[in-house]
Amino acid sequence: MLFEDTYRTIERAAEGSFRDRGSKFISFAFPVLNEDEIKKHQAVLRKEHPSANHHCYAFRLGADKTAFRSSDDGEPANTAGKPILGQIQSKDLTNILIVVVRYFGGTLLGVSGLIQAYREAAANAIANAHIIERTVNDVYELKFDYLQMNDVMKIMKDEKLEMLSQDFEFSPSLVFSVRKTNSVRVYDLFKKMNVSAIDHLRTI
Repeated sequence: MLFEDTYRTIERAAEGSFRDRGSKFISFAFPVLNEDEIKKHQAVLRKEHPSANHHCYAFRLGADKTAFRSSDDGEPANTAGKPILGQIQSKDLTNILIVVVRYFGGTLLGVSGLIQAYREAAANAIANAHIIERTVNDVYELKFDYLQMNDVMKIMKDEKLEMLSQDFEFSPSLVFSVRKTNSVRVYDLFKKMNVSAIDHLRTI
C-alpha cells in the first residue's frame, strides 16, 4: 500500500479523573469525526459543569492526523491543552476529543503541577476507553434502476460493503462505505453496470 488506511481511535466515550490539593480534574474522551461533533460535546459539558473553573481540551482528526488543536481555557499557557494533546499523540490516537474540566480547590498547583494534573487526567480517560483500529473508508451514493437491484445487491454482498442508508420507494438509491484500498475497484464494478449515478460523498 502507498498509504496507511487504518487508524487508532476509541470505540465509545470514556471518563477519568485526577485530584491534587483540593482541585478536581474530570476528563471526558469522545470519538469524533468532525468539528461540529466536537462543538456539540463541548456545549453539553459546559451545561453539565457550569460552575467549573476551566474546560481545557485537545482533539485530533483524520487518518493522516494532521488536524489538531488544544486550548488552555484560561490556565497558564501550555499547562493544560498541550499535555492533553500529548496523551493523544503518545497513544497514536485520532478522531478523538478529550476535555478536562477543572474545579479549583483553593491551592495553586504551579506550572509543573498543572501539567501533571492535566496529563494524568487525560491519561486516565484514555486508560478507561476501549482503543480500536478502524479502516479509512470512502462513502458513496449509488443511484440505479429497479431492474439492476439484484446485481447491485450481489456486489454489496460479495464485496462486504456497509450499507449506511437506503431509499427504494421512488428511484432506488443507497449510501455505502468501502475500505479506501478497495474503493477504485468497487467504483469500477458499479460503473460497468451503467448505474444512474455513483458519487463520492466523503472519506471517513
